[in-house]
Amino acid sequence: MMLSPQLHKILAVAFFLLPFCAQGKPAGLLSRFPFKPFFGGGLDEGQIPDFTPPAATENGDIIHQLEYRISRLEGVLLLNKMITEFRGKIFATNGKRADFDATVEKCREAGGSIATPRNPGENDAILYFVKYFNTYAYLGIKQSLIPGKFQLLNGTPLSYTNWYSNEPSGQGEEECVEMYTDGTWNDKRCNNNRLIVCQF
Repeated sequence: MMLSPQLHKILAVAFFLLPFCAQGKPAGLLSRFPFKPFFGGGLDEGQIPDFTPPAATENGDIIHQLEYRISRLEGVLLLNKMITEFRGKIFATNGKRADFDATVEKCREAGGSIATPRNPGENDAILYFVKYFNTYAYLGIKQSLIPGKFQLLNGTPLSYTNWYSNEPSGQGEEECVEMYTDGTWNDKRCNNNRLIVCQF
């Protein structure tokens, strides 16, 4: 069975967020998180409208059933402010904080990468979490071999920036980039704990 790339993204996001939601109290976002309906359990009245999924009578119907369940999961994650989307790219947070290297690794393990805005719309999608949690987040941007010059993690030059006034100012001492709560960027040392935001 082949799932669409969008469904693969949603599944990766779901597995990234599953441990976070399974704790019972997801970092103050809400008192409970309705994961059960996506994995065979029940659903409390009033949380999500009860749409009857298509019956899985043939192999092809199994894909439709998965698509249905994944679309419901996506709706719940959007509702609970755990994912945002811009032009097909999905951004997700688990509400936890980590240093730069741990953030990169956590996102990689989940099948994504650290959030890296390439345009104002993507910047706003990441900013949504930064504002919601009222904390800064690392971006997938690092200083190049030239002090004060920054690039994407794969070495590609930046085609979009949103630096705060007079930034970057670390003069080679601050190799990572964080997003402020107004959406602007600042160069920062990589060993601080910042909100984990991944992209898929």
